[in-house]
Amino acid sequence: MKIPTTLKHKPVIVAEDYGNIDGRSAYRTDAQGLSLGLAQWNDRGKLDISAKVWRYTGEKWSRQSEELPLHRVIDLAILICRSKLFFREESYRHPKLYDPEKPTIDRVGLQGDAMTVAVCTENERIDEDIQLFSQALAQDDELLGERMRVLARILKEMGY
Repeated sequence: MKIPTTLKHKPVIVAEDYGNIDGRSAYRTDAQGLSLGLAQWNDRGKLDISAKVWRYTGEKWSRQSEELPLHRVIDLAILICRSKLFFREESYRHPKLYDPEKPTIDRVGLQGDAMTVAVCTENERIDEDIQLFSQALAQDDELLGERMRVLARILKEMGY
């Protein structure tokens, strides 16, 4: 299915077959494409690139399609990787899979400051939800691992 090019986000690089590889939802997802392009929020004289997940309801392109600045996409990847590392190497040390007295997992330095990665203790059902989260990560280990290996290879090829 072709991603629309007449909307405010102007696709430049596309993956129009994303519905075939959308994790456990492959072949039965409304996320039909990914694109990198000119952001819909661009003002005259200002230019940003964004990533977009294109959702298709079966009848029309959905308003629930998401557009993100590229740095946020990478920040999400950092958050996923750091979380996965925590559950693989640290959480098992705690009866609740985290330390309620020290919920901070890491502070990842970015732009002269840091992104705090922490367990959300404001969630009133965190003890139950963190168990479910851990199970889902374990269940998707092969799916996520394949993507992380590809990402690591590409980053290495780029010199990172």
